[in-house]
Amino acid sequence: MIEALKSEEIVDLIGGRFKLCALIQKRLVQLLDGERPLVERDGRSDLELVIEEIRLGKIGLADESGELLAPSQEQLDAIEAREAAAALPEA
Repeated sequence: MIEALKSEEIVDLIGGRFKLCALIQKRLVQLLDGERPLVERDGRSDLELVIEEIRLGKIGLADESGELLAPSQEQLDAIEAREAAAALPEA
């Protein structure tokens, strides 16, 4: 299982599970149709690439006016800080 999907952080970044599923589906279709990934593949599946693109704020949903609803820099920084703290060995 992709670790990012186990927490609510990625759901909160996009604004709900339904929106997250819709975004993942749209991006997977784009990748299958030949679009280039926005992150390095490094042997990862298309689904893993999409999750990483969302997590890094490379893609997001658009509102009714077409304005991209990407995560804020504060949200991205908070996720990065939590991941860095989790990677530290326990004392």
